[in-house]
Amino acid sequence: MKSIAAALLFGSAIAGAAQADTIYIHAGHLLAIPGEGYLEEQTVVIVDDRIVAIEDGYVTPNPGERLINLTDSYVMPGLIDSHVHLLSEFSPTARLNALTYSEVDEAFDGAMHARRTLQAGFTTVQDVGGTPEAIFSLRDAIMNGRVPGARIRASGASITPTGGHGDVNGFSPALMQIFQSDFVCDGADDCRRATRLAVRGGADVIKITATGGVLSNTRAGLGQQLFDDELVAIVEAAESMGRRVTAHAHGVDGINAALRAGVHSIEHGTYLNDETIELFLEHDAILVPTVIAGVTVTGWTNEEWLPAPSREKAAIVGPLMIDMLRRAHEGGVRIAFGTDTGVSRHGENALEFVYMIEAGFEPEEAIRAATVIAAEHIQLEDEIGTIEAGKSADIIAVTADPLLNIEELLDVDFVMARGEVYRLPE
Repeated sequence: MKSIAAALLFGSAIAGAAQADTIYIHAGHLLAIPGEGYLEEQTVVIVDDRIVAIEDGYVTPNPGERLINLTDSYVMPGLIDSHVHLLSEFSPTARLNALTYSEVDEAFDGAMHARRTLQAGFTTVQDVGGTPEAIFSLRDAIMNGRVPGARIRASGASITPTGGHGDVNGFSPALMQIFQSDFVCDGADDCRRATRLAVRGGADVIKITATGGVLSNTRAGLGQQLFDDELVAIVEAAESMGRRVTAHAHGVDGINAALRAGVHSIEHGTYLNDETIELFLEHDAILVPTVIAGVTVTGWTNEEWLPAPSREKAAIVGPLMIDMLRRAHEGGVRIAFGTDTGVSRHGENALEFVYMIEAGFEPEEAIRAATVIAAEHIQLEDEIGTIEAGKSADIIAVTADPLLNIEELLDVDFVMARGEVYRLPE
């Protein structure tokens, strides 16, 4: 972790402190690389938006340089949520909002949710299913510094079959005709078209609905909905254009078919079995479990505002999620932290950690899933996920040890994203 080479690499920036914003963080307990334990009494040196050095001991800043005192805190990389929906938050008015909201309304809600997510310590998210123009514009505005919020990687709209989980369901035929997505596809050739259209529109990753889902207002089940040849066509088209594919999948037939087709990751994974675990290991695929979404929808099973088909599916799926995660974890599946927030409330993402512990994770292992593994999963491991020289200055802190009590992450005290401080200890 000694930083002589890094300091030389970035030396011109440090020497030119008058022209650059230099910050020193005195970190009492530094979890620089989750999974490798704490370093004690460290100084993290930041110039503009980059970490340039990590030094043993508490280095005294030069005149004009800023010091942030976190000597009594537990400091770690910014957290990453691999599955969110920033443009919305499910509620009794969600179906009405679909008819009355414009894309501009969605973007404004997304900005609010992105800031709330950042304040909760999640400095990066992957948004997997949202109106393309709204989410891509929000992504770019945050990265250009025009809007405060978590860094976003986004898929835009999901690729789905006609009548599938990602299609419009439960409205009158006339309305469904109006609102049908351009990313609905039937047959391998048509699914190649939808995939290429998503890439052209700005998708960082391709999201598909390989199976039915809970909150779609249809009794179409939870099993496989995209055929094997369609799955293969999507993966091939995506890879030919430099994109990975992640698959929403509950039913084991759809999970296993998606893994055999070469998807990089599975979202949810509710009915995985022993064969599924073998396929995960064989393909080095990642599971994004979203247990909090299952817990959330379980609490809605008696709510009249939720359509009856969704209530029925919620009662089946929700209670299975923690056991699914336990079995996947025990089987050695690589797991990236993800919540499906937008089903649950934005800003409460860290509750997923509590369920991960219940499923058998050690606290540092759960944090690693939300930093190192999640960064690799969303292809940003060279930028985020650890506190090392050369990486983005995405840093959070809490005042008590989260390795002793993971619930400390429910109330993050310090948040820095890309070198900007968004929360300081009170």
